[in-house]
Amino acid sequence: MFYYLQFLNSWISEFRVFKYITVRAFFGAGTAFLICVMLGPWVIRKLRSYKVQQYIRKEEAPPLHELHKLKAGTPTMGGILIIASVTISTLLWALPTNIFVLLTLLTFIFMGFVGFLDDSVKLKGKNAKGLSARAKFRLQVLWAVIVGGIMLVLPETREHTRQLMVPFFKEPVIRDLGWFLAITFVVLIVVGASNAVNLTDGLDGLAIGCSSSVALAYLVMAYIAGHRTFAEYLFVPYIPGTGELAVFCGCLLGGCLGFLWYNCHPAQVFMGDTGSLALGGAVAMVAILIKQELVLIIVGGVFVMEAMSVILQVASFKLRGKRIFAMAPIHHHFEMKKWSETQVTIRFWILSILFALLGIATLKIR
Repeated sequence: MFYYLQFLNSWISEFRVFKYITVRAFFGAGTAFLICVMLGPWVIRKLRSYKVQQYIRKEEAPPLHELHKLKAGTPTMGGILIIASVTISTLLWALPTNIFVLLTLLTFIFMGFVGFLDDSVKLKGKNAKGLSARAKFRLQVLWAVIVGGIMLVLPETREHTRQLMVPFFKEPVIRDLGWFLAITFVVLIVVGASNAVNLTDGLDGLAIGCSSSVALAYLVMAYIAGHRTFAEYLFVPYIPGTGELAVFCGCLLGGCLGFLWYNCHPAQVFMGDTGSLALGGAVAMVAILIKQELVLIIVGGVFVMEAMSVILQVASFKLRGKRIFAMAPIHHHFEMKKWSETQVTIRFWILSILFALLGIATLKIR
């Protein structure tokens, strides 16, 4: 909405600043942060009044229950606060008709809806399992296929969707994946990223803090992808219009920091799958649209560690009957090794920041 104020600069010259992506990304971040911080107490009270509270599993992991049993009763599904703050600030500060913003925002909201369904089932049944893995997977895949299909049809995204870009290479490694492989690739990135963030969400402030650094890294990369001079200088794909995704990433960053205000240890509210699936889906879409999908493996290094620890743990137990880690995801492994929750969280934040910087650095190494 504020984007259009630039056209009134003939009356008020200062309004011309609203055409700059950097300005709108900065104010979008501030708006999302303020919305989160201001609405947080009200949302937490409402969640508590409706008894939307965390259930701590005991039967499946007694050692973990001993560490986290005091968290029982903490309001969950706080992801609705993230979704609301980011959506409102994006509509205020980004160009609302930009197709890249629309696709990302719709994915953000839909994945949040899938998480909402999952959280609702958990609360209704008073268990920690929620929707079946198959049902959740099908919904995620369905949306990713729809988005992939749309991207193959739209003229703004059709060509780049078929390409495969690999870090450290100037040109696409594959120029035409074909529609089937292109959609499959979109599905892998969206589903993989959303579930990786979901697995990371196990300690106070862990997932939201790591998401903040990822959002900041993709803010930089989206701005470069939408800026012809910078893109050509760094030999990255120049995709007109994707600069607006920097505004979305700014709003996402602000929403993450605002939620962290209440999610830091000891957490007053948890994001639940409502928040984690939404965050992962949004970051995945930004990465896909600016053709930096594989860089997400580096930037989201913490999320990759968490997902891989679960995969390796399950594979090792099924094949050898032995576990690699004391507990998976890996943040629980370190808890079992007597690291405090705060130590695990802050050290993973540090790693996330380093991974984000490393991911940005790949843009220069071509």
